[in-house]
Amino acid sequence: MPKHFLMCRPEHFTVEYAINPWMDPEAGADREVAIRQWEVLKSAYESLGHKVSLIDPIEGLPDMVFAANGALVVGGRVYGARFAFPERAAEGPAYLRWFTDRGYQAQAAEHVNEGEGDFLTLDEFVLAGTGFRTDLVAHNEAQEYLGRPVISMRLVDPRFYHLDTALFPLDGHNVAYYPGAFSEGSRRVLESLFPDAVIASEADAAVLGLNAVSDGRNVVINAEATELQLELKRRGYDVIPVDLSELRKAGGGPKCCTLEIRGEI
Repeated sequence: MPKHFLMCRPEHFTVEYAINPWMDPEAGADREVAIRQWEVLKSAYESLGHKVSLIDPIEGLPDMVFAANGALVVGGRVYGARFAFPERAAEGPAYLRWFTDRGYQAQAAEHVNEGEGDFLTLDEFVLAGTGFRTDLVAHNEAQEYLGRPVISMRLVDPRFYHLDTALFPLDGHNVAYYPGAFSEGSRRVLESLFPDAVIASEADAAVLGLNAVSDGRNVVINAEATELQLELKRRGYDVIPVDLSELRKAGGGPKCCTLEIRGEI
């Protein structure tokens, strides 16, 4: 089924502050390279038949390219983001305004959450990350607003500061994930929920190989995650590798750049 994605061109992308272990302001980043890599990602989605809408980038918000963090959309209802760091605070209202201007039912968050960075939606429930960015109480807030069960997952490795850096849905009922990113209790929950999950190695997780986007048949994934790509192919998925190495300097990959709009108004 074709999907609808919201993306933001990285016209103002830079690494000028450090709010996660991937960011090094002294090393910086090449904006033009980032734009070219982002354009390849957008074209990959469109070539697969997916619809891509764009939100205008705002000067002074270099991380706005990471659209996944901007909101959570389920059944046409939009749960807004409320960022943990002041450097990104203005992104939440900007994304919420994009949806409200188009007639979506939307709710601003009372509690800190970073959208699809920490909320990943499957058919029957939402997996929600906590430990570094999103507050646990935001899981309850999202559940009440969306009417979808939310299952909390605790992240323990700062390299994987958002859930979408450590896990991605393969389809509506299965996932791929790196166990080392999660607390012992959360690992047991994942093992129970997903006995047939794809388990990623630390090497592939460390190149943000799990920050991937699957439509149930095709998986758009960071090119460097080679072992994970082979396992996905063995499982019958078509793999589309992309190079987002410049955006990874800010801790982002394909999923970070991609907010899925589930349910049209």
